[in-house]
Amino acid sequence: MRRSPLYSSSRRADGPGASTGDPDTPDTTPESPTESGDPSPSRITRFFRRHERASLLVAGGALALLLVAAMGTFRPAPFELTQDDIDRAVLYTLENQPAAPSVESMAFRVIQPSIVRVQRIGVEIGDDGEEIEEAGTGLGTGVVVEEDGTILTNYHVVAGEERVRVIFYDGTESEAEIIGVQLDQDLAIIRAFTLPDDLIPATIRSTRDLHVGDRVIAVGFPFGIGPSLTSGVVSGLGREFRSPEGERLLGNLIQFDAAANPGNSGGPLVTEDGHVVGIVTAILNPNNQRVFVGIGFAVPIETAMEAVGASPF
Repeated sequence: MRRSPLYSSSRRADGPGASTGDPDTPDTTPESPTESGDPSPSRITRFFRRHERASLLVAGGALALLLVAAMGTFRPAPFELTQDDIDRAVLYTLENQPAAPSVESMAFRVIQPSIVRVQRIGVEIGDDGEEIEEAGTGLGTGVVVEEDGTILTNYHVVAGEERVRVIFYDGTESEAEIIGVQLDQDLAIIRAFTLPDDLIPATIRSTRDLHVGDRVIAVGFPFGIGPSLTSGVVSGLGREFRSPEGERLLGNLIQFDAAANPGNSGGPLVTEDGHVVGIVTAILNPNNQRVFVGIGFAVPIETAMEAVGASPF
């Protein structure tokens, strides 16, 4: 009796790695990594783990470059100003911004509270033998230089008078006495009896740093009108002037071309910051006319303050 075989000599079709033996049936057995030639995932993982920091830096740099490129793409084109835009801006500024005060205006504001009108007081005898005070005559100008009411003016403004009247910036009127004269420089020092509550003496400045061409301003009461301001420049320094009568020769004067006329005598010559550098004392006219033709003279403030006896220089 023939026995059945306990095993088959053929391979099982459903076993692992089994093959049907049919040449037309594809072999589905997976290839090993070594046989395929692909890098092992474990090697890539180990590479990134080993170079993790460098990899992050490279990735961050690439991202930053992408962001910069994107910003450049979406950045708006720069605005270009045209001449019309500039003209409109300038016109708007001129229409809406008030103009700054001029140098002359600022200087006048500084010196004006220190300016006084000087008048000689005429006296006549009435029918009853009483003295009658006449209206002020001999108009001139003075400048307050000390808080006690000391005023500088020209001698020829008050010459021959015992009493004079001064009118301050705020309208205060006062009689004043002549307390000193300096004939060789045509200067007189007077002091008022009644003073304004807010009397402001002028700020004085040395002429050591005064130069030809510097801007100067003359303030006074020309022909009784004022206070009036005229501006010009220093035309010369150390000048001499002889009075038309030939009585006096004044020296070391400041020559200037700011307009000065009768009534400006005794007024201050000031710098563009309102500081006094001289006392206006004379004008030069070859025709002996009492009008200004372009040359005026002022006594330096150092000389004037020495006459007061209170020179700070």
